[in-house]
Amino acid sequence: MSSRTPSRPLQDLRFFLTVPHPCSYLDGREATTLFLDPKEAVADGVYDALSLLGFRRSGRHLYRPHCESCNACRSVRIPVAAFTPNRTQRKLARRNADITTRVVPARFEPHHYELYADYIRLRHADGDMYPPSREQYRTFLAQEAPYARLLELYLDEELVAVSAFDELEHGLSAIYTFFAVRDDLERRSLGTQAILELIHLTHEKSLPHLYLGYWIEACRKMRYKQAFAPLEQLDGQRWRRLVG
Repeated sequence: MSSRTPSRPLQDLRFFLTVPHPCSYLDGREATTLFLDPKEAVADGVYDALSLLGFRRSGRHLYRPHCESCNACRSVRIPVAAFTPNRTQRKLARRNADITTRVVPARFEPHHYELYADYIRLRHADGDMYPPSREQYRTFLAQEAPYARLLELYLDEELVAVSAFDELEHGLSAIYTFFAVRDDLERRSLGTQAILELIHLTHEKSLPHLYLGYWIEACRKMRYKQAFAPLEQLDGQRWRRLVG
């Protein structure tokens, strides 16, 4: 557990459970979500402790799936000291050797939003984040907090990708990545490159883990996470090796 002790015991925090709603990942399923009361402070070790129990952040909300008859959603993380890039990832890193990065605070920037809006329109027009809006983006990714960061990826002077992440005491937590969708950039696999950059950043900060959110074995869109071996999953309250 984190050495940063929450100012209040976790069992004293207030949580809310949503009503059943359509699952975003598995067709024909219903989901329920457990939320920390937004009035509770997420500083003073609360966020660190809850992340070890599988909670994620979306905007100002900390949440995790809480489905009565389904446990398909598994929290996963990369133990970065044990990570070795596979052949495809090594080739990609060489191909993207001309990409540079910069870490900035999570705040609203018009050029970030323009890239995000294009990404949603071109890649996720069938999803629940379409159509994009400035308010939606601010609420989701531009919540200023001491732990919230944005990793910018540049090709020459052009911003080609942004990865939102949180810096916790025991690791970095990847929140969301968006990137330029163009034919000339397709071979660069910018989503994968962003994860490789976050692994490198986690190493640089001497942190043990990069958290990748939830993995569902039956969900095709999440299979890319298995490429980052070894991968650990949260099984109950214990983290154990998933692959690798």
